[in-house]
Amino acid sequence: MSDPTADLRFPADFVWGVSTSAFQIEGAAQADGKGESVWDRFCQQPGAIADASNGLVACEHYQRWAEDLDLIASLGVNAYRFSVSWPRVQPTGQGEWNRAGLAFYDRLVDGMLARGLQPHLTLNHWDLPQALQEQGGWANRATVDRFVDYALAIERRLGDRLASLVTHNEPWVMAELGHHQGIFAPGVKDRATAMQVSHHLLLSHGRALKALRAHGAKAKLGIVLNLAPMHPATPSPADRAKAQLEDGLLARWYLDPLCRGRYPADVWASLGDAVPQMAEGDLAEIQQPLDFLGVNYYSRTVQSADGSWSNQQSGRELTDMGWEIYPEGLTELLLRLQRDYPQLPSLWITENGGAFPDELKDGRVADEARTRYLQQHIAAVHEAMQEGVRVGAYMVWSLLDNFEWAFGYSKRFGIVHVDYATQQRTPKDSARWYQQFLQQQKKKA
Repeated sequence: MSDPTADLRFPADFVWGVSTSAFQIEGAAQADGKGESVWDRFCQQPGAIADASNGLVACEHYQRWAEDLDLIASLGVNAYRFSVSWPRVQPTGQGEWNRAGLAFYDRLVDGMLARGLQPHLTLNHWDLPQALQEQGGWANRATVDRFVDYALAIERRLGDRLASLVTHNEPWVMAELGHHQGIFAPGVKDRATAMQVSHHLLLSHGRALKALRAHGAKAKLGIVLNLAPMHPATPSPADRAKAQLEDGLLARWYLDPLCRGRYPADVWASLGDAVPQMAEGDLAEIQQPLDFLGVNYYSRTVQSADGSWSNQQSGRELTDMGWEIYPEGLTELLLRLQRDYPQLPSLWITENGGAFPDELKDGRVADEARTRYLQQHIAAVHEAMQEGVRVGAYMVWSLLDNFEWAFGYSKRFGIVHVDYATQQRTPKDSARWYQQFLQQQKKKA
């Protein structure tokens, strides 16, 4: 199959990167004064993680960070998106700061700059300090203020060297999977709690941005949402209504407050007694100007009112997660965002990638399916840009095979293979392709 990116040219200032998150790669879960996170605790619940694993060791990035930064630099990207582990820098989520944890991120950021990499920092990639969870976690409004304190402390320590700072990664996941379905940490199963959590995440985002700007933050400030086109399985009114409501819960519930200062009326009405409690002024605080919106895209979602749809029915290739490979959905999504939310600034693809059943054989991982996935989705981004969408960055998920949350180590998203027994890193064919693609882009610039 020909490479659809072969003749494409992106702007010279376009940001190319790779993404990771702290809990998934760092390990060293009990080292140097780090506190316990909700994911450390969740991994101890029988049956919570598919392979009964945990993040105690993960990819040993806490020890191997320099090697990993060398690997990133060798790809030819100019950006690295990473997250800070809140309990590593502030073990209980309030009060005393952990000097060793802060020093680790100092070294990491300085190491990026020394290698010509822009540091793109995420404050909350799901690993809330367990001590705060025991006080109610994100369901407790007081956590909003603790998060603002944390955001300011990180900005004071690292902000002069950051290219961007994200408040939250995928608040929908924390609210829905963590507090409604209960399949992610902290494992709560209550819809009203989930919706309250979603509101507090948005409120903490808005308050943090306001405080960071008041403090003179130089980095670009934003939030990252997981988004997908929501298609009805059939043209029936029931399926269309289901798709509209689910789009409201996934996308509009977050985008409308961020961009319009209100929650979508149809979703609010559907929630009944599960609507979140708000204080006067909350929505105005949430609606802070964004310097960018991070978009995480993996696939579209198809909705049927009776729940009968399965991705196998599409006839498309599926990833190892069972997700349909649907690159045109990324173009559709980007066009929709610019059309429906014209006040949005630049859109950044902060995560895009696929899990596949990789095999390391004779020192090589021939992951043609992942290479094809990346080619098709990068071409989809370019198509959206050709149609006028303002896109400023593309970051592959993920640099390394890692701890894939409730799936443990059973799913591999990395463009670099990790042998978990030896921690040996082996760039896959997809990494080699990405490297060559970026070399070509530099020549075209």
